[in-house]
Amino acid sequence: MKAVVWHGRRDVRVDAVPDPAIQDPNDAVIKVTSSGICGSDLHLYEVLGPFMTEGDILGHEPMGIVEEVGPAITNLRLGDRVVVPFNIACGHCYMCVQGLPTQCETTQVRSQGKGAALFGYTRLYGQVPGGQAEYLRVPQAHFGPIKVPDGPPDDRFVYLSDVLPTAWQAVEYAAVPPGGTLLVLGLGPIGDMSTRVALYRGAGRVIAVDLVPERLDRASANGVETLDLTAHDDVVAAIRDMTDGRGPDSVIDAVGMEAHGSPVGKLAQQVAGLLPDPVAAKLFERAGVDRLAALHLAIDAVRRGGTISLIGVYGGMTDPLPMMTLFDKQVQVRMGQANVRTWVDDIMPLLTGDGDPLGVDTFATHRVPLEQAPQAYENFQQKKDGTVKVLLKP
Repeated sequence: MKAVVWHGRRDVRVDAVPDPAIQDPNDAVIKVTSSGICGSDLHLYEVLGPFMTEGDILGHEPMGIVEEVGPAITNLRLGDRVVVPFNIACGHCYMCVQGLPTQCETTQVRSQGKGAALFGYTRLYGQVPGGQAEYLRVPQAHFGPIKVPDGPPDDRFVYLSDVLPTAWQAVEYAAVPPGGTLLVLGLGPIGDMSTRVALYRGAGRVIAVDLVPERLDRASANGVETLDLTAHDDVVAAIRDMTDGRGPDSVIDAVGMEAHGSPVGKLAQQVAGLLPDPVAAKLFERAGVDRLAALHLAIDAVRRGGTISLIGVYGGMTDPLPMMTLFDKQVQVRMGQANVRTWVDDIMPLLTGDGDPLGVDTFATHRVPLEQAPQAYENFQQKKDGTVKVLLKP
């Protein structure tokens, strides 16, 4: 089959690789019909190369048609249309029962000290072949795949794999009071969808910060108040001016470790990219190379007694945090990978009912054949051609 394969920093290719096969009784194999490129895939493309191995198949936002099932699978039939969550979980262990499939005790990657295995996301998370491919082996298929109805195009459901539950969890963790004000940092796919979810769920105001004009315009068209980071010498002062001098009730950091504005962090990332992989990996794990501009902005901007929800990916271990400020302001901080299955029942009625309240049908900015994945990655990474969300079509 054809698949998007990692070969090195900023080097992904579409290669011919062996077809997946049933390996365990709880496996399924799907024929992929759509697969998204996620903002966190750009971390593999650029920053997290030390944890990748040449030949890794990328992608963790797939949906498709069930082609084969293992002997233990009773919940799926051949021909079922399914969305596959990015986290791989059993559904019955202690953590899954707590609503935390990201911490599944059956698939935890204990050798790396990490939580549940993920599709297409480095050896830290199990080195499981990903879904930017023509076919995908799905472990723990008795629990993971989400059956969706036939009829509507893939765009209606594919974001259940990651974008929708991640944004939903970001808003849930932000705990915006009814009619309150939410600040969203970053208008990539997750930040953009978070603004939509927040408005749907009753936020009185949503303010968003980014520096890409097309992304700012896209959010403004949905009723979001936007600030161009490059147009303000002191963006926090501008945010306070918009919020009676006290700051927003809640902040979602949808940027993560690739935040602009930290030359030291940028230099550390660049240095890590030049080191041998084992050495670079230790630098990431122990020294901390995150660029924390977005997180510091969130801490500075949120009102006293407010809440910060971290949904952007961070990778360092010893990054300095302004603990005195967090404590003094009595700020609550919640974070973590999205527990996809936990939120599906809340989201599904918005996809199967009348209308399209979250705008999923037109959320993708680009739909391209799988063969064009390398150019799509480059455009997304460089924020060219208005690229916000790409769906690959095998």
